[in-house]
Amino acid sequence: MTARKYLMGLCLGAIAVLGCAAGSLAEEATAVQDQIVLKSGSKILGTVTGSRDGVVTIDTDFAGTLNIDLDKIASLQTSNPVIIQLADQTVIPEQPLRIQDDVLVIDTATSPEQAYALSELLLVNPEPWELGQGYKWTGLASLAVSAQRGNTDTDELDSTIESIWRSKQDRYTLRYTTENDKTNGDTTVEKWYGQGKYDYFFDGPLYGGIQVSAEHDKFTDLDLRYLVGPYIGRQFYEKPIFTLSGELGASYVNEDFVEAQDDDYAAGNWAINASSNYLGGDSRLYFDHRGILSLEDTADYILYTTFGLAFPLLWSLEAAAEVQLDYDAGAVDGVDKLDQTYRFRVGYTW
Repeated sequence: MTARKYLMGLCLGAIAVLGCAAGSLAEEATAVQDQIVLKSGSKILGTVTGSRDGVVTIDTDFAGTLNIDLDKIASLQTSNPVIIQLADQTVIPEQPLRIQDDVLVIDTATSPEQAYALSELLLVNPEPWELGQGYKWTGLASLAVSAQRGNTDTDELDSTIESIWRSKQDRYTLRYTTENDKTNGDTTVEKWYGQGKYDYFFDGPLYGGIQVSAEHDKFTDLDLRYLVGPYIGRQFYEKPIFTLSGELGASYVNEDFVEAQDDDYAAGNWAINASSNYLGGDSRLYFDHRGILSLEDTADYILYTTFGLAFPLLWSLEAAAEVQLDYDAGAVDGVDKLDQTYRFRVGYTW
């Protein structure tokens, strides 16, 4: 009987110890999570993975990844250190992120506690290239294909390849597009365009660059048009909700025609690029425009405009519906000045 009581006591004791240990582990698991308290009073636990453009990203167990505006946060505390980059480009490594009463609080081992306005918080856990380490490589490769069979057989194939290497100091851009159409086996459209650009970023939103481009359009009598010249650019806005940049430059243009007389001239050129994720769902509205104006004959100008809506598919695939309008005021006789293309394309982004 005594032995039985002794064994029961050991079992109860073991259960109690295990219960306490489990409770302690649960408390510890909760304690190591980052915590965000919203101004509405809601509390969010998870792992803060970054912050940019005034939005904090946190991974949670209950709702996946959440994006929370900084102005909705009453307090924030991370349990592990992060890398903080301020608006003046100061980088503070291995520092827990703490926000209290609408201010960013930083307390390092080598300096006393300091408070910063939330507008001074530029990035949390920036990418290596944003810290001056190497380049970020992004790009797109897409195709638009259509075929029609019946009274008239038509085949269309459009392709686009774009590759951008961006560092904190400069940017390289390569683009190449093609358009080939056939009707009843006869080629009706055969054109391509290639462009290479180099941008150097000054302090602030200004940058300077140089570009070279070449294009061919068989059925507008254009054998080859190439352009080379410098430009100055400005990034007016750079947030996911709206990005806008503009460029203005001068260039030398040389045109070789199949039948018409060849030409070359000095020109002014410009470009406008805008995009927005206003529609949500990782979709992207975009508008790209560039122009060339002859400085010898202002009635001779060329406008290229593309606008559309892109949206993600599976993995890194992207689909887009877009309109391309090319207007050549100096087109040779017998050729339409306006060329319109409507396409639906699917591509891979990286």
